[in-house]
Amino acid sequence: MTVLAETPTKPPAGPPSTGNGRLVDLVLRARELSIAGALVVLVVATTIANPRFLSAQGVEDIFLNASILALLAVGQTMVVVTRNIDLSVGSVVGLVAFVTGKFAAGTDRNVLLVILLGLLIGALCGLVNGLLVSFCRVPALVVTLGTLYVIQGIDHYVAHGEQISASDLPSSVLALGNDALLGIPYLPIITVVVMLGIGFYLRSYSSGREFYAIGSNPEAARLAGVPIRRRVLSAYLVSGVLAGLAGVLWLARFGTVVADAANGWELKVVSAVVVGGVAIVGGVGTVYGAALGALLLTTIGSVLVVLKVNPFWQDAITGVLLLLAISVDRLLALRVTRTLKAKSRSRRGRRRANGNGNGNGNGAGDPAGGGPAAPAAATAKEEGNARDEV
Repeated sequence: MTVLAETPTKPPAGPPSTGNGRLVDLVLRARELSIAGALVVLVVATTIANPRFLSAQGVEDIFLNASILALLAVGQTMVVVTRNIDLSVGSVVGLVAFVTGKFAAGTDRNVLLVILLGLLIGALCGLVNGLLVSFCRVPALVVTLGTLYVIQGIDHYVAHGEQISASDLPSSVLALGNDALLGIPYLPIITVVVMLGIGFYLRSYSSGREFYAIGSNPEAARLAGVPIRRRVLSAYLVSGVLAGLAGVLWLARFGTVVADAANGWELKVVSAVVVGGVAIVGGVGTVYGAALGALLLTTIGSVLVVLKVNPFWQDAITGVLLLLAISVDRLLALRVTRTLKAKSRSRRGRRRANGNGNGNGNGAGDPAGGGPAAPAAATAKEEGNARDEV
């Protein structure tokens, strides 16, 4: 089995382009720029209609509301790029928020202990999902849908109809959701730090690129020696841990928690990830795009309130965005296929030319020449690079 070194690797360079076409290609290929552009247009249009939309308090509320959703979207991205899904994150948030609230209520417990308990509960839920999906080979949709209802049942059993009130929580816990550092609330800071850390790992380390290799071509990744089961398990662990952290932040942000907290948020998280440019079929997308998708959906909700539009339209708008995102993803997938075929034809032409020039056909079996002896890792790498270029 091939062992991949755990060292930072230079991201693959895209194809050269010249003139105005380079800027056009950059805008078309960078999904994050498209989402950011849509977000800017939405904010500008709303500000023109209602100048108070961009008040200091309004901006702070948007970022606070988006922080928890973006944190969950970051964890979900690691799962989705491996061609899996985690539908249990919303129920994990609700369970962690209530259990940690009950643990801290009426006491003066340190906020770090509360966070640690939330991370442990989230990790346990993620471990169960990961083991069932990666080692027991049960479809991810079935597993996480089942654990969603199991965790919800446990949450209602623990709650017994009670609720956690903000007045019962320690000041250190409430401070986590309401205080700020240099004028910036803690919640967005935590989300950005987590997003940057995971984004750097996925982009710069060989083991991080393996998640994309699994989603792009599982068979090629297996032949290349990628530990698929361990990577899928670790993806679910990360998703569970971040859901646990989100549950603690939910408690700190809202204070009052009931058994059905974050009910239905799993669909919001998946929507944010897909709208953010992460392909539902795996192998494509970034945590930055997923976070932008969460910010876009949250901003849409705030815009509807400011413009006094019926909030039920938010679900319809989210559905339209999902359809658009999936359609764009399909078009990009077709473009990836054409790129791969063009590269394959170009390599075959070069090999034939080299073979005719040398007169001995050594290129057919030379691993460096891309012949039959070339390792299967090349397939996953080329496919991943082509997807990155698009």
